[in-house]
Amino acid sequence: MGNFFRRTLTAVWIVIFVLGGFWLHPISFFFTGLVILGGVQYEYYSIVRNMVIRPQMITGILAGSLLYILSTLIAASVIPVIYLLFMVPAVTVIIIAELYRKGERPFDSIAHTLFGILYLAVPLSMLPFSAFSRSGLGSIISHSRDFSPGIVVGFFLILWANDTGAYLTGISLGRHRLMERISPKKSWEGFFGGTLIAILAAWLLSGWLGVVNTTGWIVIALLISVAGTFGDLAESMLKRSAGVKDSGTIMPGHGGFLDRFDSAVLSFPLVFLFISLFG
Repeated sequence: MGNFFRRTLTAVWIVIFVLGGFWLHPISFFFTGLVILGGVQYEYYSIVRNMVIRPQMITGILAGSLLYILSTLIAASVIPVIYLLFMVPAVTVIIIAELYRKGERPFDSIAHTLFGILYLAVPLSMLPFSAFSRSGLGSIISHSRDFSPGIVVGFFLILWANDTGAYLTGISLGRHRLMERISPKKSWEGFFGGTLIAILAAWLLSGWLGVVNTTGWIVIALLISVAGTFGDLAESMLKRSAGVKDSGTIMPGHGGFLDRFDSAVLSFPLVFLFISLFG
């Protein structure tokens, strides 16, 4: 009961931080995404270091943050898209810096440093493009920008519905393992239970969220359920390779940032692609 209470209390604070941050105002939207990005990159590089590989944590996080900042400014029409080319010298610095570190496995370090940007910074840098120059659900605090956090708010609500449904169904009905060698606790029953709850949440929220019709949001729920599950399994594979249980301890009962957002980094790009094509 103590662990359940701790998980529940932490989950409430996660909802307040994520939902409140993204929904409150464009500025809070920006900083919420930046904090999440910094957290997941830090934990990713920390996990990799358990495999006797020394990725460039500081330069990797700075390069990821640069990509997120540039994406926000471009999405807000403050600077033109050509400014994304600033990522070229950022990547060049990472490669050159490795020459001076004298590590035993320099190309492993470069690979993991760059993969931390591709795996985490690129997906999260799509968040601003889903909000700026969009109409629909407005921010809590009024402002003059053409901005709607509706896609991101809807995404996380459906993602959490899926996670909750999968967890409750899995612990009560789970019998058939989904991928036991990677994640022994995940079950097919949990997967289908989470998917059904996600579809129900999408159906209930679709009229309020807008952007796409009810059918569109149901498709988004399916994308979240399938891609989110693979995202969770991918992080479990990473942790098993490194011999760690959780990515961090900052969220009692839930692990770290990467444990909470592993599903999002794989599923949100697909959701953004779908909305960009059909929204």
